[in-house]
Amino acid sequence: QVQLVESGGGLVQPGGSLRLSCAASRDTVLTHLMRWYRQAPGKERELVASITSTNAITNYADSVKGRFTISRDNAKKMVYLQMNSLKPEDTALYYCNALAPATGYRYWGQGTQVTVSS
Repeated sequence: QVQLVESGGGLVQPGGSLRLSCAASRDTVLTHLMRWYRQAPGKERELVASITSTNAITNYADSVKGRFTISRDNAKKMVYLQMNSLKPEDTALYYCNALAPATGYRYWGQGTQVTVSS
């Protein structure tokens, strides 16, 4: 069983920064495609960023390119999302996700709330 635990959310002013963390059980980050999603009230969940298990290839939603950076630390079994130049429209519940390569099964964390407001 894979467990993901997010942390690092909070209230920040527009233009500010936050770093989200995702702690994975076992060696999930070594073999799974790791992703960050977000869901704002009344909206569908959207993919924000992803990082592959090999070569750490990253991809980002157009809305966050140049502002967000996804990374991972295999030794610590952690995945991070550095968020800079935050905007009110970034307000959402952010979820860590792990995609199992063999089965396609998706594991989810419980989410961490990010609120961007003055």
